Amino acid sequence: MSLLKTIEPHPSFAPRENVPAPDRLISGNPQLKTWAQDTAHGELVHTGVWEATPGATHSIKGQTFEFCHILSGVIELTPEGGQPVVYKAGDSFVMKPGFVGVWKTIETVRKIYVTVTP
Repeated sequence: MSLLKTIEPHPSFAPRENVPAPDRLISGNPQLKTWAQDTAHGELVHTGVWEATPGATHSIKGQTFEFCHILSGVIELTPEGGQPVVYKAGDSFVMKPGFVGVWKTIETVRKIYVTVTP
């Protein structure tokens, strides 16, 4: 097993497709695609590519730490009690454990993600 993993931004395999849970959906009809590409440490660390069409959802991280690098599209994240922040292609950010807010996909977004859940 190699300890080096390249994350493919445009994977050739089929994604897992789903929609937001009804209790998370705020507006729109976002369609979600996930290309899971690696796990580590007993499934505590996940990496891959994720895509969403326009819409707004409640984002609740719980105990999960998530690093995101936007490959394409535009989103607006509004932390609970905070000001909206816009991220676009080329931007990176972290949502720390306990993050609660609104994720609004303005233009279909594709991101590389790394999640860590203790």
